[in-house]
Amino acid sequence: METPGPPELGKERFDGNPRISVARPIPSCWIGPFCFTEVGKRNPDGSVQPEKRAMTLHDKFGRQITDLRISITDRCNFRCVYCRSADPENYRDHDEILSWPELDRLAHIFLGLGIRKIRITGGEPLVRSGVEDYIARLHALGVEDLSMTTNGHLLAERCKRLMEAGLRRINISLDSLDPAKFERITRTKSFDTVMHGIDVAQKTRLAPAKVNAVLVRGLNDDEVEAFAEFARERGVIMRFIEFMPLDADRTWTRNLVVPAAEVYQRIHARWPLVQIPHERSETARKYRFADGAPGEIGLIAPVTQPFCGHCSRIRLTADGKLRTCLFSKEDHDLRGLLREGATDADVTTYIRSVVDEKEEGHRINAPDFVPPSRTMVFIGG
Repeated sequence: METPGPPELGKERFDGNPRISVARPIPSCWIGPFCFTEVGKRNPDGSVQPEKRAMTLHDKFGRQITDLRISITDRCNFRCVYCRSADPENYRDHDEILSWPELDRLAHIFLGLGIRKIRITGGEPLVRSGVEDYIARLHALGVEDLSMTTNGHLLAERCKRLMEAGLRRINISLDSLDPAKFERITRTKSFDTVMHGIDVAQKTRLAPAKVNAVLVRGLNDDEVEAFAEFARERGVIMRFIEFMPLDADRTWTRNLVVPAAEVYQRIHARWPLVQIPHERSETARKYRFADGAPGEIGLIAPVTQPFCGHCSRIRLTADGKLRTCLFSKEDHDLRGLLREGATDADVTTYIRSVVDEKEEGHRINAPDFVPPSRTMVFIGG
């Protein structure tokens, strides 16, 4: 557990770590267009007997990978300005999206590699039929920490079934407490519905819900104190996320980023904060209110205070691509492996080779940074 102290304005880190590209291991066998490296002894029938070794994932920098974000759909019923374009639909065709059996199979493989935490994302995961059954199957597999990120529009009516399926935690997006501004940000009229979803979740064992706000300068940065007061009144964990260059309309500039240090200073000036120790791989610095009020504050600063050095996360997109960083320039096709007849051992070997080359850092602050071709909705939150 770490307590590194609050973020400081003027102490932002802009030293994006360069990624050194290294080719995949030289293949010793081929299946269709994909190559694999054998691990273990070959049996008389030609199959490979896996080498017995600790089933954990590590990259070449020594970081252990224990967290997996699984996007189950690229579809969403919101059009948030920092995520999705307002232009006409551009969803993937249904046959391009991983089927439930394919998702089940990959989850089993990843758990065998030491994944302990899984978060279901989208798009909006609740727009895909069958998500409760999928969560139940993940729970039955023994996932230690099973959570979901949602925009909250469908949460109230689905909350009970999600809990019964085995969901342990919930993250809800809420980017404004003003109904008119909420409508401008999300391009929906769902404010009351989302607030009801939060209230329902807060009355269940999913409480305290994590409520996420992406702050954009000139859009909702005037609501920092109001969000903090919301945390105190509702007992939620209010998390402030720096705006990242993942918007579909490509309007991101550094001037639109509200530094976590500024958020801390503004809240701390009104309600003194006390830092809560956190795991090294956690994305948020966490705080409680010194006066004992309910609720917590979380600050997530991928732009001004990168936490890449302790990253434990990888991502699986809805169309079956493995991404080792939110800002990866490369996708690694697991769907193709499954549909070309690869064995679980083949897929395991391929995943290990990809994760070994996980980027050292996201490079947002490097002079030659180029945003990924995929925007947030096609990666998974």
